[in-house]
This record gives sequence, C-alpha cells and structure tokens, in this order.
Amino acid sequence: MDLDGLDEQIIALLVADSRRTYADLGDEVGLSAPAVKRRVDRLRSGGAVAGFTVRLDPAALGWSVEGYIELHCVTSTPPETIRAAVARFPEVLEASTVSGEADAVLRLVASDMRHFERVLEQIGAEPFVARTKSVLVLSPLIRRPAAPLHS
Repeated sequence: MDLDGLDEQIIALLVADSRRTYADLGDEVGLSAPAVKRRVDRLRSGGAVAGFTVRLDPAALGWSVEGYIELHCVTSTPPETIRAAVARFPEVLEASTVSGEADAVLRLVASDMRHFERVLEQIGAEPFVARTKSVLVLSPLIRRPAAPLHS
C-alpha cells in the first residue's frame, strides 16, 4: 500500500495513542476529522492498520521474568506443529520460525525464575524438540511497534 506523508503522520500518532479522536488527529496533521476518518478507513481496508489495541507492561501484570528460547527440532518439523504446541502456553508472547541453527525462537514471560524454568521444561518435553537454548532479558532497551519505512 502506498503511504504519503500524511498517512505516515497519522499512523505515528495512532501508534503513540490509538484512542485519539479524528478531530485531534486532524488538528495535528492539518485535516478535518472526516478527512482523517477516510484516511484511517483506507489504511485499515488496505491492511496497513490491522487493528487497535492496548499495549500492556508485562512487569506491571506480574510477569517479572522475560526470556527468549531457541527451539532446535529433532527433524524437519512443520511450522504449524511448533505453533500448535507453543500456543497452549499463555507465557509465550511471540513465536517465529527463523533461519540459522535454531528452528524457532520464542519470547516468553513468567512470574519468576521457577515459573520460567517450568515452562521451559514443558516446551522442551515436546516430542519434536531436540534441545532448547534460552537467554534472559536483563533490560529491554528498545520496544516499539512497526512504523512505515521511509523511502
């Protein structure tokens, strides 16, 4: 989808606060509220804006431990098998197949180290998992949603 400068400004404002009104967005970018609504509707129908959501702070919700787990599978395991297995764990926030030595990488949160270890053991016990490798997050440095690329 082709985005112009106004689209990019509107997206940036929505990323910062998706609860802003069309009138407020219009004041920021120099458009009327109906014009902003038309643009947001076009961004949604074109797929650039997939939806509106709340960003939560895992630590504020009691998830004080965060880590990444590399999954190394015993054989060529279909991505859907990996997805179905790890989707059962609410602690898994993200899961992706990857290039390189690992077959997949998971982002996991837990209430404490014992909880993290327990989930890691359960995931590692899946029949297709040969081994896991985990690293713990000490300090998140940058966390941001995707933004339009400037050409």
